[in-house]
Parts: sequence; structure tokens; C-alpha cells
Amino acid sequence: MSGATALVLAGSRAGAADPMAVAAGVSHKALLPVAGVPMLARVLEALRDSPRIARIVVMIEAPERSLAGFPLEPDVLLRPAQPSPSLSVAAALEEFGAPLLVTTADHALLTPAMVAEFMADLPPGVDAAAGLARSEVVLAAWPGTRRTWLRFRGGRFSGCNLFWMGTPRAAGVVEFWRRVEQQRKKPLAMVRMLGPWVLLRFALGLLSLPQALAALGARTGTRLGVVQMRFAEAAVDVDKPADLELAEAVLARRG
Repeated sequence: MSGATALVLAGSRAGAADPMAVAAGVSHKALLPVAGVPMLARVLEALRDSPRIARIVVMIEAPERSLAGFPLEPDVLLRPAQPSPSLSVAAALEEFGAPLLVTTADHALLTPAMVAEFMADLPPGVDAAAGLARSEVVLAAWPGTRRTWLRFRGGRFSGCNLFWMGTPRAAGVVEFWRRVEQQRKKPLAMVRMLGPWVLLRFALGLLSLPQALAALGARTGTRLGVVQMRFAEAAVDVDKPADLELAEAVLARRG
């Protein structure tokens, strides 16, 4: 695990200009200034200061052009982003292999402590895992915040944009992710992929997180896990102006 590759997804969504990037006058949301520093630079600093990260890869469209003038350390590898996040992760897995830590360039509050906690708390033997934060953790820090919650029996969770591809079998999860991306506008096809009873139990709030992991693992031939993050900031990615305001307030408190 000490030799993990960290992949930073910094590409833009195909066919759509990010409104925050447009407002800031930058080509990619990854370059959006947060408290005067581009988000991507903040993420790279956190990863560079993480002892268990051996190599950093950034995926962005036309990297030489997109990051022209952006200060990069010589050891950061650049690769062109693929048409979707799942395809970018698949390409990174194929080139660099597992283990692979995946995060996003809009994770502006990422710190080495978050990376260390995530990697230290990975369930033993999992092929892939994701970081999640309980609603109680997030709301204790920011009672008025509005987040997108994953609702399971036993609790609500927010994604933390931290993913672990621990073994080559994680490619099965990425392939399933790719298929979901392809079918995201076809509800019936997604029901067939995920299973109607799983989706029904999730919609009714009857599906527990372990049951969801077991169901997805059975469909992908993998053992899956989660890391419940103790840092509320791990659940913040800068997707909208309110997120930017929150991120800058947190950074001001950090000093």
C-alpha cells in the first residue's frame, strides 16, 4: 500500500462548459481559484505530502494545453482525460495497475490527514472501496449545509470523492460503472443492471449499506467496502457557489 498511485480526475464533463469555470475565466473547473489558489494545486499538495502516495497522475483534456503555465512538480504525470470518469479510471488502472487511489480536482479541502485516515481504515482484503461521511459528522460541522445524501437503513451518507482500487479485480467495478454511465438516461436498463428488488429497497429506505455493498459486489465479482470518514471537510467538493463559499471559510479558519 506504501506504493499507491494517486489519480486526480481533472477533466470537464463532455459537451458542457462548467458555469463556475466560465464565471472565473478559467478553462477547467480544476483551475478555479479557492482562496486565491487553484483547486488542482491544493489537491496535488495534499497528495504530495501523503507518505503512502508514491506517484501522482493528473487526467485532463489536452494536458499540455490545458495546464500550460500551471506550476507542476516534475514527478506529476499527465495523461489525457477519457470521455467519462469511468473510462479515465479504467485507463489509469490499465497503465499503472493497482493499488490506485482516485480523487477529483475539485476536492479543494483535501489534506494529508484525510488521505492517511482513508488508507489506514480500508477494510482488509477489499478489491475496491469508497470514502463516505455520515450526515451526523457533516451536520455537526455545518448544521445548515445542503448536501446530496445516500439514504440507507441505518443512516445517511455523503460521498467524499475518495476511491480505492486495491486489486486488479477492481476493474470489474469500473466496468460496471461504465455501463451505468452509458445507461444513465435509460431507467429500465439501469433497473435490469442493478436489480429491481435492490432498487426498490433502496428507494424505500430499507436497504442497509452492507446489503448494498454485497449486492454490488455480487454483480461485479468483487469484495467492496467503505471507509467512514471522521473529517466533515472530506465531504466537500466545489460544485456550486455555496460550496466555494464554504471551502473558503474552512480555509480561512485553517489559517
